[in-house]
Amino acid sequence: MAPIRIAALADSPPIRAALSAMLIETVAHGGSVSFMHPLTEQDADAFWQDSLAAAERGERIVLGAHDGQDLVATVTLQLKLPPNQPHRAEIAKMMTRVSHRNRGIATALLHAAESMAREHRRMMLVLDTAVDGGASQLYEGLGFQLTGIIPDYALKPHGGLTGTKIYWKRLGETI
Repeated sequence: MAPIRIAALADSPPIRAALSAMLIETVAHGGSVSFMHPLTEQDADAFWQDSLAAAERGERIVLGAHDGQDLVATVTLQLKLPPNQPHRAEIAKMMTRVSHRNRGIATALLHAAESMAREHRRMMLVLDTAVDGGASQLYEGLGFQLTGIIPDYALKPHGGLTGTKIYWKRLGETI
């Protein structure tokens, strides 16, 4: 098995197609990543086009994990936050293809996101994950601290409400 390669992603039709397929698969399998099932290719592509345009503007970093030529996981580091939060970034859209889960790829992506956050002088990371089917165990295993739970925060992709868990992690001293 070839090593997983992690890099920042730039907009191109093949990258958007791979990201869209991953997003559609994640939502179809119940992943709470802001979309409802069924998610159309057009809506997924529009989301990634906007997200990658924001990355081009320096507002975020979209990281991808490649297994050979295949894009198998992604995470977004949101950098553009209000002026009173220059020390902070948010982790969003953590997704791994079903075929590549439980191989340490998400852990590697999160380590890369932390490294990128430090490079951008962000010393505090925050994220949220669904109570039902979320990645709490992954985040807690990487040192993220649970702040609390907001009940009935969002709809699950197939309907019904789920709460969200809010996490934080200090990467170093604040500015």
